[in-house]
Amino acid sequence: MARDVGFAFDRPWRFVLALGACLVLGWFGFVAEQRVPLLGYADLGFHELGHLVFAPFPGLPAALAGNGPQFAVPLGLAVYFLAWRRDVPAGAVCLAWAGTTAQDASVYIADAPYEELQLIGGEHDWAFILGPDGFNAMDRVVGITRVVHDLGAMLVVASLALGLAGLLLAVWGRGRGRTHEVSPTAMPVGRPVISWDSRMPAPSEQRRSRGGERATRPDASSDAGSERY
Repeated sequence: MARDVGFAFDRPWRFVLALGACLVLGWFGFVAEQRVPLLGYADLGFHELGHLVFAPFPGLPAALAGNGPQFAVPLGLAVYFLAWRRDVPAGAVCLAWAGTTAQDASVYIADAPYEELQLIGGEHDWAFILGPDGFNAMDRVVGITRVVHDLGAMLVVASLALGLAGLLLAVWGRGRGRTHEVSPTAMPVGRPVISWDSRMPAPSEQRRSRGGERATRPDASSDAGSERY
């Protein structure tokens, strides 16, 4: 069976929920400037899983494998839902999620010169990445922080734009469908009605007339019998 490649805009309530979720994610990430409740544990899990997977590759690969998967997982899900499933509400929410992970990474990057954040263990990733054993770019921490922060903000704005555009299209599509809707009373019910020419007899009258002709016609066999006997 061929896969449907069109976007679905037939359920406006899904776009309303998606817009609400994107607003909540954006508020926690860029207004309250904190991790999203519950979802922050998933972010932390992907962060530590990246370190675990890249543990055989110490140094920069292992350090970058923290915030890397944490950002790549929701972004990859957004691409999957938008490009493959054509599911705009789900893709918009995942874009907003990716934006909050970028904002979380920007806080981590900004702390690299000071190392004041409370960690669950191990070395400060970005202090190592930007330090003398990494890229030796600690003097650029402010610019890098701003770029990552702005990237996250743009993703949240894009998610809100997708959700709003989808909602408008869904509402417009439903309104257009109602405009072109045909009234049930205008549709024929049961067998179609066939109009006959008034100059032609109806089929039932034709059958009755043919039956009357057969009844009044003399019987040929009786005539022949009368002549024979």
